[in-house]
Amino acid sequence: MKKFFGFLGMALLGGAITLGGYKMLFDQEVIVNRTISQPIQTVTASYNPALDRASTIANSIDFTTAAENSVHAVVHVKNTAIRTQTNPWAELFYGSGSGTRRYEQVGTGSGVIISADGYIVTNNHVIDGATDLEITLNNKKKYKAELIGTDAENDIALLKIDADMDLPYIPFANSDNIKIGEWVLAVGNPYNLTSTVTAGIVSAKGRDLEGNRNIESFIQTDAAVNRGNSGGALVNTRGELVGINTAISSRTGSFIGYSFAVPSNIAKKIIDDILEYGAVQEAILGINIDPETSDIDGVKIASTTDGGGAQSAGLKSGDIITKVNNVKISKFSELRGQLTAKRPGESVNITVDRDGEIVTKEVKLSKKDSFISSEFKLVLKDLSKEEKKKYDISYGAKIIQNANKSLDYYGVKEGFIITKINKKPVKNAADASKRLDFSSSKGSPIIIEVINLEGETERYAFR
Repeated sequence: MKKFFGFLGMALLGGAITLGGYKMLFDQEVIVNRTISQPIQTVTASYNPALDRASTIANSIDFTTAAENSVHAVVHVKNTAIRTQTNPWAELFYGSGSGTRRYEQVGTGSGVIISADGYIVTNNHVIDGATDLEITLNNKKKYKAELIGTDAENDIALLKIDADMDLPYIPFANSDNIKIGEWVLAVGNPYNLTSTVTAGIVSAKGRDLEGNRNIESFIQTDAAVNRGNSGGALVNTRGELVGINTAISSRTGSFIGYSFAVPSNIAKKIIDDILEYGAVQEAILGINIDPETSDIDGVKIASTTDGGGAQSAGLKSGDIITKVNNVKISKFSELRGQLTAKRPGESVNITVDRDGEIVTKEVKLSKKDSFISSEFKLVLKDLSKEEKKKYDISYGAKIIQNANKSLDYYGVKEGFIITKINKKPVKNAADASKRLDFSSSKGSPIIIEVINLEGETERYAFR
């Protein structure tokens, strides 16, 4: 029994010592916090505070104002064309006219209201060949549209509707001021999904498309654009018009990441020309470009034309154009874009690199009077007053350069004047080049009537 109490005493003493030690070492108030992980701020080795500012700006961008300001001014364009289809076998067995049928072909696209009284800009390819044009506003009201004028080369057309109210419209912005990386919205009617808004950034400027006959100066974006968006608006975050959506680069026919818009400066100039003159007034510097200079940052002058603005201002062969009115020029499409937005008679400051010396000249732009038929390899020029008087004609186009061996074989020479194509009078060089290329691309037979160097009329037929 003595032994038992001895063990009990030892156990109590050990417990007391253990409890006392715990009190001394651990018996303090314990607080448990529920922690929330905070994002870790990373700083690059070469810290730039502008990155923080850019992040703040990006997070604060709100597209709702731009969308609200533009969606009601973008319209749906319905193009109805009457087509004719001929069955040659029916013509053969049942007589002329038996195998011919007429049918309606309907196309759709978008347009942008640019004035309260109903002027609408769209793409030329949206309304090309139309016999009837119908505009549907965002409020579902429908109107018949009148075609005021077109410019096929830059793919711009101007329409007009008469509404019983002032219409919402989108103001023009200066497309030269937009920057690569700037946010833009594409507004249109893809696949007849009306009032669709997509967002992206400006990916490139002064872009020309491979396989396109014309050298363009597009704004490239990654805003989603599909069939039906053509003719719609490309606007900045203030809801101002910076471009007319025109094309996509795709192997599938649907958007895969690249879309292209005609810059607003070019579209506005074309519209102003159509309203004031009825046709586009194309301005030129009076130079020939050296094509073998793709590795040069700028545009190299091969030669200047006699009496042209460039020659009068003192520009020379070998000069490399680097700026137009302080706008940087890296390639020909950018130079063309700047000139397309100008009118004949305007003056521009041309900065060139002349053997390492930077020289700036003021050049008065002249009117373009020569045009190229790429299919026929002809350079055509408008007739002078003296030539019209000499041949007693009011229309025609003079061949000033002929690189077409077929025409040369038949005796068509430089200096011949084309007066008719497929029995219809030729207005001028621009009209002749477009009609020659159009007929050739369709594979249609072409009949050309010319005045030869002796003043005699000749006719040639080609297939």
